[in-house]
Amino acid sequence: MMTFLITALITTISLVIISHLPLGIEIDGFNKALIAGLVFGVLNAIVAPILLTLALPVTILTLGLAYGLVRFIVNVIIFALAAQLVEGFRLKNGIWSAALGALILSLSNSIIGNLINNLL
Repeated sequence: MMTFLITALITTISLVIISHLPLGIEIDGFNKALIAGLVFGVLNAIVAPILLTLALPVTILTLGLAYGLVRFIVNVIIFALAAQLVEGFRLKNGIWSAALGALILSLSNSIIGNLINNLL
């Protein structure tokens, strides 16, 4: 449970940073970003495994070469779904904002997560 909360907080910080970049992603404050971080955690725990399982035939047919692309597409879907579920979290440019947001979110989560792990 503690890992989930730390991950949600890291995602919240990343979302606040992303909302200040010119990517077409708007979040109405820290509270909405915190809710979105929690929603991301739940979606990644429930929806992402289902989508990855559904995409398993593509991964097998390409001998695993398309796994990175499949994972990115799943992240974009999760990002867009979270924006639909959380009021105050908007994507101005639709799927393009979701794609850029998912890419930047994964990079910033990785960087912030590594910083926190080094501090602990």
